[in-house]
Amino acid sequence: MGKPVDHVERHAARRRWWASGRAVLVRATVSLIVVLTLANVVGGIATWTVAVYVVPEPHVLNRHALIADDSVIGTIYLVAGVVIGIVAGLSKLSSLAEWLPSERTPTPEQQLIVLRGPRILARGMGVLWAGATALFGALAMTYSITAGLRIIAIIGLSGLITCSVGYRLAELLLREAAGRALSASPHPQRIAQSVAVRSMMTWTLGTGAPVLGVMLLGIADLNHQVGTGHDVAFATAVLGANCLVAGFLTTFFATRATADPIISVRRALARVERGDRNVRVPVYDGTDVGLLQAGFNRMVAGLEERERLRELFGLHVGVDVARQALEHGVELGGEQREVAVLFIDLVGSTALTYHRPAPEVVELLNRYFAIVIEVVEANGGLINKFAGDSALAIFGAPTPLDDRCARALGAARTLARRLADDVPEVDFGVGVAAGSVVAGNIGGASRLEYTVIGDPVNEASRLAELAKTTASRVAASGEVVDSAGEEGPRWETSHAVTLRGRALPTQVYAPAS
Repeated sequence: MGKPVDHVERHAARRRWWASGRAVLVRATVSLIVVLTLANVVGGIATWTVAVYVVPEPHVLNRHALIADDSVIGTIYLVAGVVIGIVAGLSKLSSLAEWLPSERTPTPEQQLIVLRGPRILARGMGVLWAGATALFGALAMTYSITAGLRIIAIIGLSGLITCSVGYRLAELLLREAAGRALSASPHPQRIAQSVAVRSMMTWTLGTGAPVLGVMLLGIADLNHQVGTGHDVAFATAVLGANCLVAGFLTTFFATRATADPIISVRRALARVERGDRNVRVPVYDGTDVGLLQAGFNRMVAGLEERERLRELFGLHVGVDVARQALEHGVELGGEQREVAVLFIDLVGSTALTYHRPAPEVVELLNRYFAIVIEVVEANGGLINKFAGDSALAIFGAPTPLDDRCARALGAARTLARRLADDVPEVDFGVGVAAGSVVAGNIGGASRLEYTVIGDPVNEASRLAELAKTTASRVAASGEVVDSAGEEGPRWETSHAVTLRGRALPTQVYAPAS
């Protein structure tokens, strides 16, 4: 027995092929050949029916001879025209075969050909219908000038309608290829046509041309250029049906061409409102709506970049500082704030870096700082800066906190416990102080930093040095404990000490046993 077939893998391979550029090319080519050929055949048959039966020449015309000649020549012309149209159309769009299967990024010229493809194909159809108008009009004039003019009007109007329907069909069938062409680069401004122009063309070719045929029939009847009343009634019914069908088809495809991309943008906007910044809409429309699609993608890319910058900004300066900067802007200077300050520093960091490899030191510091960040932020504080193996945390700036002292003391107690349990390799000292500081941006026009300056910062740093010699490894000033509310009873006084650089003694507190 042979090896079992992996149906899942085969299914995945088929899906990959179906999404490939080669599959897009095959689908576009086959569908264009089938659909546009069918549209021209139906248009040709409808035109022959209208020309022969709808607007007959008065009885002096040898209608049977005209039918015999036009049927043979018309069949030959239709077959030859379809073949020539297919060959010419594929040659005009041959650049699709150059880049779609290779998945390469198309050039601007190739983008242009894809988005102008419906117009190229419609012009080609127009040339063939113009040839048919001239040929069969000349043949009819050999019987009667009136008959020739009538045939020219009928074939000309039918050609306009068929080319309009063909244009809309080609626009729909080339949508996937157009999306591929424009996926790697912005929508070229110079190829966009106006939605208003497309709408007016839709009305003119889909509704105006058939209605013009009905008007010409009425004028011919007024001048007694039509047969019996039965002929006029039959002609009016057929032309009216043609008007309804052609108007419906052209309006339907034009509406789809405008509504589908707008709906895709609206749905994508809803996803953006829900927080999805990775959404993109396919750009395939050759009008102003295509510019809207491309503009939406550029807008979302800008939002995504702004969000990344905001996240990076928040990682470097803190979420609260980043939010304040984005909402209110940044400027040099500061304002007076009442804050609580927590300072933490490691013991023996020089020896630590001497006896351990650098990668191991970095890994250890990252584990240590991860706990510091987690505990401080859980208590509403802001990590203002890292300095080697030390960190400065602020409670009450830039966002005011009524219970800043309680939060800072709670963070200090939790830090001492967490670091002793989770990072026993390090020794540390934590100092907590409170008071009035100046909080704001310092630096220059090209580089600035949010920080706090004041005596509580220096006091917290000195207390951290003192805490390294205590059993609890945490030291807080009497001022911060007195203002801590329900957190205060969890602390007990140890002694008073005059810290380095200060004139007055500081009452030192430690967590209660």
